[in-house]
Amino acid sequence: MSGGATTTRVVTSLTNPTVKAVRALHMRKARQETGLFLVEGLKSVAEAVDLGRVPRILLHAEAADHPLLQRAAALAGETLIVSPAVLAKISRRDNPQTVLGVFEQAFTPLSALDPGASRCWVALEAVRDPGNLGTIIRTVDAAGCGGLILIGECCDPYSVECVRATMGSVFAVPIAKVDAEAFIDWRTTWPGAVVGTLLTAEADFRAAIYRDPTLILMGNEQAGLTSQLAAACDVTVKIPMRGRADSLNLAVATGVMIYAATG
Repeated sequence: MSGGATTTRVVTSLTNPTVKAVRALHMRKARQETGLFLVEGLKSVAEAVDLGRVPRILLHAEAADHPLLQRAAALAGETLIVSPAVLAKISRRDNPQTVLGVFEQAFTPLSALDPGASRCWVALEAVRDPGNLGTIIRTVDAAGCGGLILIGECCDPYSVECVRATMGSVFAVPIAKVDAEAFIDWRTTWPGAVVGTLLTAEADFRAAIYRDPTLILMGNEQAGLTSQLAAACDVTVKIPMRGRADSLNLAVATGVMIYAATG
């Protein structure tokens, strides 16, 4: 995709074809067909530009005097100056962000991942909640992990809800997606420890040996790891529950494991 704005237009109609196409990116089918996704907010758009990602379409309210917005507009393929009603329509929110961007999705092949690039990596099996996934992507970025591997039927990392929760980190974290068989085959080449969490595990997560690079393997929110993926771990651990709750939120548990492995 080449940089340099091709057009800048003022759009106030809610039925404008570009506005309708951007709004459709709330639907997974539209994202799959176009390979595009929607990003809300100047911070996230600026993060993308800093990392070399060029917006296909940039939409913003009238005031465009912020230098970060001007920089993004100079690179965007198409820039639309839109009304608050258009922003609200696209965002499906009463108080929308004043800057929206449309970007190309990016997935990294497993073969392109370099285990030695970081002490810690994360793999998720069948994660279903986009808020959890987005929070995990943000945590992976914050902790300096190497990347994230999505295994099996996971929710879409490029859904609006997930991207919103990443706060721009979706652009900083390499994301791979594979089926369980391909992951298990690739895992045999992993040079460090593969550590999974299981409610039935005997070892406390604080007592585990995290041999760098550590690959943390987390299961589905309700069911946890399947037996197939649990068998692919070098060691399985549990996070003790001391109160009435019998488990942690997946994003919280993943954060605990990441910092145990890197601390």
